Amino acid sequence: MKHLSPRPTTFIEVSEAIPRSELRIVLASETFQHTGSFKYRAAYQVARNAPHSHIITASSGNYGQALALACRVFDKLCTVVMPNTSAKVKVDAVASHGATVDLIDVASISREDRIAQLAAEYPSAYITSAFDDPWVIAGNSTLGTEILEKYPEVQSIIAPVGGGGLTSGIAKAVQEHNRSVLVIGAEPAMANDASQSLKAGRLISNEQEPQTLADGARTRSLGKRNWEILFTQGGMAEVIEVSEETICEAVRLLFLKANLKVEPTGALAFAAVLSNPERFMHGGLVCCVVSGGNVDPHVYSQILSG
Repeated sequence: MKHLSPRPTTFIEVSEAIPRSELRIVLASETFQHTGSFKYRAAYQVARNAPHSHIITASSGNYGQALALACRVFDKLCTVVMPNTSAKVKVDAVASHGATVDLIDVASISREDRIAQLAAEYPSAYITSAFDDPWVIAGNSTLGTEILEKYPEVQSIIAPVGGGGLTSGIAKAVQEHNRSVLVIGAEPAMANDASQSLKAGRLISNEQEPQTLADGARTRSLGKRNWEILFTQGGMAEVIEVSEETICEAVRLLFLKANLKVEPTGALAFAAVLSNPERFMHGGLVCCVVSGGNVDPHVYSQILSG
């Protein structure tokens, strides 16, 4: 367990996945990462670097189970606040790694308020955000570095955006490598706070946690650190809004064309290309980050059956 460092990403070229298109597309799939998503990169950095014996976070599931495993690796206690609407497979995974699962009704209490209660109850614990945390951003930047090193000719990197931890990590890697690569966010249309924020030039929050099928993007707003990197520093070029129907179509195509089991959030980047392939037709190599594969079996079967 002590040597369970993050795995390298898996690259799959799927240029033929979009019919009648001349696009060159490569997937950077984190579905084979420890705990099934890119979140382990971030969680590993947090658990390794935080000088605390107890770490607390809020998560729809992927960061929660990643942090639970990372804390187990580094012999630390872990508490994860989760919405009671979280996929059962994710709740069970968090608990299986030895973390305490704290289920809440987000209509009655927000994740932020529950975290504040736990912070008061455990003052010596480290409170980490799944996205608005310097170690999280540093961990996610390793994925950006892998993409840039494997495909130096890449012109655009598209990644899901919820709280902004993944896209800001990739943007940091692009900046550090001094590359002119476009970092593009893919966001559910019904959870479009990042898109609204970009248009308004200020941070905008959803009034309530949006119940998009892409549960990893059910954040109310971008993190402040992420906003700084993505928008104030110009790290993200644009945000593409994706419909729920296109997200489902992307999940199905990734199953059929790439033999990948992908959760709805993980399909967002590919869905962004699917929704408007002409946008990328003459833009060189496009890398779509497939952020994770932790999907509830019942939900997955419903999506595949159409």
